[in-house]
Amino acid sequence: MILRGRVHKFRDDVNTDEILPARYLNTLSEKELALHCMEDIDQEFTKKVKPGDIILAGKNFGCGSSREHAPLAIKASRVSCVIAKSFARIFYRNSFNIGLPIFESEEAADEVNSDDIIEVDTEKGIILNITTGKIYKVPSIPKFMQDLIEYGGLIEYTKKMTAIWR
Repeated sequence: MILRGRVHKFRDDVNTDEILPARYLNTLSEKELALHCMEDIDQEFTKKVKPGDIILAGKNFGCGSSREHAPLAIKASRVSCVIAKSFARIFYRNSFNIGLPIFESEEAADEVNSDDIIEVDTEKGIILNITTGKIYKVPSIPKFMQDLIEYGGLIEYTKKMTAIWR
C-alpha cells in the first residue's frame, strides 16, 4: 500500500488526552471524534488536515491512557498514517486494532518538516520525502498487520476470517 500526504508535525510526548481531549470520550460518532482531533495542541488541525495527510511526531506518541478513541480520532480525520520516533505500547497496539498504520523512524521524525509531502510504501518499508528527495527505511508492516489495516481493524478482520473459516 502506498500512502501519500502532507506532514503535520508534533512534538515529543503527545498524550492521548491531547490527541483527543477526554471531554469528548462520551461520543460514539467517528465524525464527531474527528472534529476534535489534536485540538488542544493545534486548534487549526481539523481545518488544515486533508484526506491522506500524515502526522509526524517525536518520541512516546500516544502516551497516557489506553483509550482507543485517540487513534480512532486520527483515523476518522482521514490521516493516512502516523510516523514517530516511538509510540507508547498500548497506542501502538490500539492503532493496528482499529486499522491505523503507524511507523517508527527517528531519522524521519528529526528531518522531515511540517508541510513536506511524503510517500510511505507500507510493504517495502520506505518513506520518501517528495519535497526533499530523501529516503528513509523503516520496518515493513507484517502481512497479518497489513490485513488488519486493509479490513479496517481487528473486528472487521475477525469477521472476515470467521466467514472464511466456516
